Amino acid sequence: MTPVSSPSPHGQSPLRTVQVLGGGNATSSAHVRSLAAGLVARGVRVTVCAPVEADHTYGFTDVGAELVPVPRSSDPGSVAALRAACTHADLVHAHGLHASFRTVLALSGRRTPLVVTWHDRAHAEGARAQFLRLLERRVVKAATVVLGTTSVLVDRARRTGARDARLAAVALPGPRPAPVTDDPDRTRSKVRAELGAIGRPLLVAVGSLEPHRGYGTLLDAAHAWRGSDPVPLVVIAGEGPQRAALQRRIEQEELPVRLIGRCEDATGLIAAADLALLTSRWEARSVLAQEALHARVPLVATRVGGIPELVGDAAELVPYGHARALADAVTRLLKDPGRRAELAEKGARQAATWPTEDETVAQVLSIYDELTQTRPLV
Repeated sequence: MTPVSSPSPHGQSPLRTVQVLGGGNATSSAHVRSLAAGLVARGVRVTVCAPVEADHTYGFTDVGAELVPVPRSSDPGSVAALRAACTHADLVHAHGLHASFRTVLALSGRRTPLVVTWHDRAHAEGARAQFLRLLERRVVKAATVVLGTTSVLVDRARRTGARDARLAAVALPGPRPAPVTDDPDRTRSKVRAELGAIGRPLLVAVGSLEPHRGYGTLLDAAHAWRGSDPVPLVVIAGEGPQRAALQRRIEQEELPVRLIGRCEDATGLIAAADLALLTSRWEARSVLAQEALHARVPLVATRVGGIPELVGDAAELVPYGHARALADAVTRLLKDPGRRAELAEKGARQAATWPTEDETVAQVLSIYDELTQTRPLV
């Protein structure tokens, strides 16, 4: 449903907001596009500060926002560009740690309210992890309000020193269900045929090929499925620094696993699967988990971060890094169509409890209004 525009209070100018993105993370960028569309429809002026390529991908200007190109965090001119862009803003909203830190520097000496959304937790080890914790502390202490997309992130913000931290679950943007002109069964069969999953189960994982995704454990678990009849095919969609190492293992150990790189239609890929697999060390509001439950595809996921809160009892949860538990959970589900059907039903019910895009925008706008009550009259 298209949101109804909400006029500014009598005598006040339209609210002027700036949304700040860093390198264009897919989840936060999709959220900013959704947020910009909803805010503009409600009469709010929205400026998005992001790399130009992010607008090409997500179309912020297509929904009525103004784009101010801001270089990525490694560019020394990014803070100055942000400071100029935020000069006349009533409120600034930054998304992600690096974007938030640069925004804190840009707003230094100003009294502009700053809202920060934590969509996820930074993944790093050793000295870099310590450095990122210092950035987190600086950001949360400077922010007027910190919004966490899961209770775990809200608790983390409070422990780090946030004055005001609140839960603000982010909706999964995108049309749902699929257009009625599509034939879901035909589309599903086509995807499976292209992947070579005819007459055998298809297991799908989606996410960057990085250590925290737990794909090493997934390959360990795949050993157990080689003896199944028929042998399931595991498809991993994504790119990243671990690709060569994972491919080497797949070939050397003759595992029933395919790396297909980035997938333009991850939603369609997940919908074609018999099971979706999430093996990460940590996740907040996992897009894969949301897509799977929306598509009524049974999910096996690690019991980490915000996953239990997100999926409730609508998924099989296993410990992180436990290949045997993962392999056993998948094997049980493949042998039990009744349990798969039960998870599909529970998944659809759980997905119906998540906020819509309209509800997400309304919550964020109520926070904006709260923080800008003393805006000057026209």
